[in-house]
Amino acid sequence: MAAAQEPQSGGTDGTGGTGGTDFQGAPAEFGAAVAALRAARPRPEIELSPTRAPQRLAPWAYALEAAVADGEDDDLADGRLVLLHDPAGHEAWKGRFRLVTLVRAELEPELAADPLLPEVCWSWLTGAFTARGLAYGEAGGTVTRASSHYFGGLRERPSASQIEIRASWTPRESPSGVPDTTAHLAAWCELLSQIAGLPPATGPGEAAVVSLPQRRGPRS
Repeated sequence: MAAAQEPQSGGTDGTGGTGGTDFQGAPAEFGAAVAALRAARPRPEIELSPTRAPQRLAPWAYALEAAVADGEDDDLADGRLVLLHDPAGHEAWKGRFRLVTLVRAELEPELAADPLLPEVCWSWLTGAFTARGLAYGEAGGTVTRASSHYFGGLRERPSASQIEIRASWTPRESPSGVPDTTAHLAAWCELLSQIAGLPPATGPGEAAVVSLPQRRGPRS
């Protein structure tokens, strides 16, 4: 599975905004929030890398993409996390920071047919926040299931199903004006792990969760 991508613009190191890729002129709060994201180290199955950040959503932005693998050729899941910052505040966000995500994974057909799957997937995200005691607001998003069936010259390919989670939320800021982006990234990585079917992490503070059964993505 290719890493989640959409048309966007900005620096190739994950930054965007009037200050450019080196954060020249960036607000100190935004710089601190990004530094925390850059310093984070997820579980070994998750590979994080900076990607092009959007420039039209907020004055300042930083983006990461992730791929989840278990040591074989195919990715189990992928996603993107974008940190937005508007120093003047944003009425819809009810804050100065916003996190936006897209997460995708392939599903076995029987799992895709589960009527409770969308609610379960959404609860993984909110549950990861709760497990870490994270304060957030104005959360919203969608959980979408899609199936592909092949015909004609492609009829030999097995049917494929995919789950996609799009979400955004406002992380509450500390007294210093900086949200705990390290903890929010950890919660997001937990969502990736669960949707990829990885076993629960055993580190301190990790919630006991039930993941989707591990499966392989489509091979090219």
